[in-house]
Amino acid sequence: MTELSGPRSTDLELPGEQPAEPTAPVSGSQGGPCVWLVPTPVGNLGDITLRAVEVLRGADAVACEDTRRSGALLAHLGISKPLVRLDAHTMRRAPAALEKYPRLAYVSDAGTPGISDPGAELVAAAIAADIPVEVLPGATAFVPALVLSGLDTGRFTFEGFLPRSGRERKTRLSALAARAETTVLYESPHRLGATLCDLVGVCGESRPASVTRELSKKFEETARGTLAELVQKFAAGVRGEIVVVVAGRPAGEADPDAPAPDHEAVALVLAAQGKTARDIRDALMAQGLRKNDAYALALRVTEKAGPDLSDPS
Repeated sequence: MTELSGPRSTDLELPGEQPAEPTAPVSGSQGGPCVWLVPTPVGNLGDITLRAVEVLRGADAVACEDTRRSGALLAHLGISKPLVRLDAHTMRRAPAALEKYPRLAYVSDAGTPGISDPGAELVAAAIAADIPVEVLPGATAFVPALVLSGLDTGRFTFEGFLPRSGRERKTRLSALAARAETTVLYESPHRLGATLCDLVGVCGESRPASVTRELSKKFEETARGTLAELVQKFAAGVRGEIVVVVAGRPAGEADPDAPAPDHEAVALVLAAQGKTARDIRDALMAQGLRKNDAYALALRVTEKAGPDLSDPS
């Protein structure tokens, strides 16, 4: 495996850090303690922002999920800073890191920190320590994938990564299927096929969706179609980081989570308004009540069958 050049990882328990370059002026926080969440490219290194480079140069240290990966990025940018590993397994070090490096920049492996990564825990630790937090705008995967899908972007829900198995996964999938707005989720390449099949199971084969992979890279691809078509397309497997976008529940499809209507209360209101039994029957059928049950309830609330309802057909 090729070794990546760049600044070395700094362990908080070990003395001695790599000498840092002179601190550059950084916007915000008036030179005092601050935590910056710095977005990094999801693929194309040209997507780094000028402000992100400024903050990385001016911070006391850079915290990250993967020191080798982030070290390679800093080397590409010509930045030499101590690196502190803060991932899901080492976030307990955050208070010590904040004490040791009052002006700390945090980067994830790719995209905006705090979205489907431990960055949110660092923000909570900084807030608890009364340290200002700034989040820089920049690269993220789900927004371009949502727009590329061609589906409704007026309202959407970001699910992140679904649970891998169990009751929570089933609950989240059921909620996704019932949702009227578009849903965006992340998935790993080796679980994409199983997730698409699960989506077919809860949403049906014909629900529109898209799969975007390798955003901003040479082999970027967005596949659009029904869930059944996407299952077939990716049956042989796929590589790259994945974003799945699923259309909301069709307007004519009943919401399984909606409370059951009180048919008798509706029928009584309509009867009080002087509606005929036939009108009441039709209104009850529009609410999903079976024809014979709607007919019987309409007769009961009007206490007699109107001449136009002698034939319930």
